[in-house]
Amino acid sequence: MTQIWVYLAASPLLWLTATLLCYLVALKIYRLSASHPLLNPVVIAAGLLIGLLVLTGTSYETYFKGAQFIHFLLGPATVSLAIPLYQQRDRLKVLAPLIVVALPLGVLTATSSAVWLGYLFGADSATLISLAPKSVTTPVAMGISEKLGGIPSLTAVLVIGTGIIGAILGTGLLKLLGCRDEAVQGFAMGLAGHGIGTARSFQVNRTMGAFAGLAMALSAFTTALMIPPLLRWVGLVSQNPL
Repeated sequence: MTQIWVYLAASPLLWLTATLLCYLVALKIYRLSASHPLLNPVVIAAGLLIGLLVLTGTSYETYFKGAQFIHFLLGPATVSLAIPLYQQRDRLKVLAPLIVVALPLGVLTATSSAVWLGYLFGADSATLISLAPKSVTTPVAMGISEKLGGIPSLTAVLVIGTGIIGAILGTGLLKLLGCRDEAVQGFAMGLAGHGIGTARSFQVNRTMGAFAGLAMALSAFTTALMIPPLLRWVGLVSQNPL
């Protein structure tokens, strides 16, 4: 059995298959729970994979050799979000003026609240910089963090945590606040919860998912523009490193 495991562990196909199986199991649990947000399939699948890697003593580098194909598909998947958004083009035209206002305000709130809370709890400057892009999709957030002097690996953890919390609590919180418009709900989910929030929005309906995808893309671009001058203004970054 040891020899068989050594042979299988060396094959990239093993971890690609494991990733897909963990997600299928998580999706089954999610559907059996009547789509309960606390049983988000991304959270369950990630937990299963982490447990499997720890149990087998497999490094992330070894795992990623097999899972990198899924990572590669993130690009085409993100681009494909334009299709449901195009189907909502009439609604988009109506909401465009509100989006122009809400986008920078949302980015400013996400960034400043995270940095302020970190400062309140005594975080150092590198940690505060790492916190700033926590509501942006992981590749962009890590790039911003690295350029500004943060810790990219810490930023990645914060981004994933933010997305998971947003996916679990977002829809319920928006309804509690009286927000019933599916487009507005989706935009808020994508702005605060990036890709994981967008995935959760598509699980609710296509309208919500389309506007979540729009917010995810626009917030990444806007955050990259706004964070450097904002952090310079508060004294965390001495000069523009970008």
